[in-house]
Amino acid sequence: MSFSLAEVLPVLLPRATAWAEERSSEILSEGIALSEEGLEIARAVGVKRPERIRISTVPELPLPVDPELRYAALQSGLLGPGMVGLTLGYGIYICRGHRSNRLLSHECRHVYQYEIAGSIKDYLPEYLDQIAKFGYRDAPFEVDARNYERDDC
Repeated sequence: MSFSLAEVLPVLLPRATAWAEERSSEILSEGIALSEEGLEIARAVGVKRPERIRISTVPELPLPVDPELRYAALQSGLLGPGMVGLTLGYGIYICRGHRSNRLLSHECRHVYQYEIAGSIKDYLPEYLDQIAKFGYRDAPFEVDARNYERDDC
Protein backbone atom coordinates (compact mmCIF):
# COMPACT_ATOMS: atom_id res chain seq x y z
CA MET A 1 0.00 0.00 0.00
CA SER A 2 1.35 3.40 -1.02
CA PHE A 3 1.56 6.19 1.54
CA SER A 4 1.49 9.90 0.72
CA LEU A 5 2.05 12.29 3.60
CA ALA A 6 0.96 15.17 1.35
CA GLU A 7 -2.46 13.57 0.90
CA VAL A 8 -3.14 12.90 4.59
CA LEU A 9 -1.47 16.03 5.99
CA PRO A 10 -4.54 18.30 5.86
CA VAL A 11 -6.50 15.83 8.00
CA LEU A 12 -3.66 14.86 10.34
CA LEU A 13 -2.06 18.27 10.94
CA PRO A 14 -4.42 19.39 13.75
CA ARG A 15 -3.94 16.05 15.54
CA ALA A 16 -0.18 16.14 15.00
CA THR A 17 -0.04 19.66 16.40
CA ALA A 18 -2.07 18.69 19.47
CA TRP A 19 0.16 15.64 20.05
CA ALA A 20 3.33 17.76 19.69
CA GLU A 21 2.03 20.44 22.06
CA GLU A 22 1.09 17.83 24.69
CA ARG A 23 4.50 16.14 24.48
CA SER A 24 6.25 19.52 24.61
CA SER A 25 4.34 20.46 27.78
CA GLU A 26 5.39 17.17 29.38
CA ILE A 27 9.05 17.74 28.53
CA LEU A 28 8.96 21.33 29.77
CA SER A 29 7.43 20.31 33.10
CA GLU A 30 9.55 17.21 33.71
CA GLY A 31 12.73 17.75 31.66
CA ILE A 32 16.16 18.91 32.73
CA ALA A 33 17.62 22.31 31.90
CA LEU A 34 20.74 22.50 29.77
CA SER A 35 24.16 22.51 31.41
CA GLU A 36 26.50 25.45 30.78
CA GLU A 37 28.02 23.47 27.90
CA GLY A 38 24.54 22.79 26.53
CA LEU A 39 23.65 26.47 26.77
CA GLU A 40 26.82 27.31 24.79
CA ILE A 41 25.87 24.79 22.10
CA ALA A 42 22.34 26.18 21.86
CA ARG A 43 23.63 29.75 21.57
CA ALA A 44 26.17 28.69 18.93
CA VAL A 45 23.42 27.34 16.67
CA GLY A 46 21.29 30.49 17.02
CA VAL A 47 18.86 29.75 19.87
CA LYS A 48 17.75 33.05 21.36
CA ARG A 49 16.35 31.71 24.66
CA PRO A 50 18.40 28.60 25.47
CA GLU A 51 17.47 28.81 29.16
CA ARG A 52 13.95 27.69 28.18
CA ILE A 53 15.13 24.39 26.67
CA ARG A 54 14.45 21.20 28.61
CA ILE A 55 15.73 17.71 27.81
CA SER A 56 13.86 14.51 28.53
CA THR A 57 15.93 11.35 28.29
CA VAL A 58 13.75 8.44 27.20
CA PRO A 59 14.29 4.76 26.35
CA GLU A 60 12.73 5.44 22.92
CA LEU A 61 10.90 8.29 21.26
CA PRO A 62 7.19 8.30 22.04
CA LEU A 63 4.75 7.37 19.32
CA PRO A 64 1.26 8.83 18.98
CA VAL A 65 -1.55 6.63 20.31
CA ASP A 66 -3.76 7.76 17.41
CA PRO A 67 -3.31 4.92 14.86
CA GLU A 68 -3.41 7.16 11.76
CA LEU A 69 -0.96 9.62 13.26
CA ARG A 70 1.35 6.82 14.37
CA TYR A 71 1.25 5.24 10.91
CA ALA A 72 2.01 8.57 9.22
CA ALA A 73 4.91 9.29 11.60
CA LEU A 74 6.43 5.86 10.99
CA GLN A 75 5.89 5.85 7.22
CA SER A 76 7.32 9.32 6.73
CA GLY A 77 10.42 8.53 8.81
CA LEU A 78 9.67 11.14 11.46
CA LEU A 79 9.56 8.58 14.24
CA GLY A 80 10.53 4.96 14.59
CA PRO A 81 13.63 2.77 14.60
CA GLY A 82 16.87 4.67 14.32
CA MET A 83 15.44 8.00 15.44
CA VAL A 84 17.14 9.16 18.64
CA GLY A 85 16.09 12.80 19.01
CA LEU A 86 12.91 14.82 18.65
CA THR A 87 12.38 18.53 19.24
CA LEU A 88 8.98 19.97 20.06
CA GLY A 89 9.27 23.68 20.70
CA TYR A 90 11.67 24.14 23.61
CA GLY A 91 11.30 20.48 24.59
CA ILE A 92 13.78 17.89 23.34
CA TYR A 93 13.56 14.12 23.65
CA ILE A 94 16.88 12.28 23.49
CA CYS A 95 17.06 8.51 23.63
CA ARG A 96 19.10 7.10 26.48
CA GLY A 97 22.70 6.43 25.48
CA HIS A 98 22.62 8.73 22.44
CA ARG A 99 23.27 12.15 23.93
CA SER A 100 26.18 13.86 22.21
CA ASN A 101 27.13 17.40 21.28
CA ARG A 102 26.36 16.53 17.64
CA LEU A 103 22.80 15.41 18.44
CA LEU A 104 22.21 18.26 20.89
CA SER A 105 23.39 20.87 18.37
CA HIS A 106 21.09 19.34 15.71
CA GLU A 107 18.08 19.38 18.02
CA CYS A 108 18.89 22.87 19.29
CA ARG A 109 18.91 24.10 15.70
CA HIS A 110 15.34 22.81 15.48
CA VAL A 111 14.58 24.87 18.62
CA TYR A 112 15.93 27.88 16.74
CA GLN A 113 13.61 27.05 13.81
CA TYR A 114 10.66 26.87 16.21
CA GLU A 115 11.66 30.25 17.66
CA ILE A 116 11.70 31.82 14.19
CA ALA A 117 8.29 30.30 13.37
CA GLY A 118 6.86 31.47 16.71
CA SER A 119 5.17 28.31 17.97
CA ILE A 120 4.62 24.60 17.39
CA LYS A 121 1.36 25.44 15.62
CA ASP A 122 3.20 27.75 13.21
CA TYR A 123 6.25 25.50 12.69
CA LEU A 124 4.71 22.09 12.10
CA PRO A 125 2.77 22.88 8.89
CA GLU A 126 5.95 24.07 7.16
CA TYR A 127 8.12 21.28 8.57
CA LEU A 128 5.66 18.52 7.67
CA ASP A 129 5.08 20.03 4.24
CA GLN A 130 8.85 19.87 3.67
CA ILE A 131 8.90 16.20 4.71
CA ALA A 132 6.00 15.51 2.32
CA LYS A 133 7.71 17.30 -0.60
CA PHE A 134 11.35 16.35 -0.13
CA GLY A 135 11.41 13.37 2.24
CA TYR A 136 12.79 13.43 5.76
CA ARG A 137 16.48 13.47 4.86
CA ASP A 138 16.24 16.23 2.25
CA ALA A 139 13.72 18.47 4.00
CA PRO A 140 15.26 21.96 4.20
CA PHE A 141 14.81 22.19 8.00
CA GLU A 142 16.64 18.86 8.40
CA VAL A 143 19.42 19.90 6.03
CA ASP A 144 19.77 23.14 8.00
CA ALA A 145 19.94 21.27 11.32
CA ARG A 146 22.60 18.89 9.96
CA ASN A 147 24.62 21.89 8.76
CA TYR A 148 24.79 23.12 12.39
CA GLU A 149 25.84 19.82 13.94
CA ARG A 150 29.02 20.10 15.92
CA ASP A 151 31.09 17.75 18.02
CA ASP A 152 32.83 20.44 20.05
CA CYS A 153 31.37 22.97 22.43
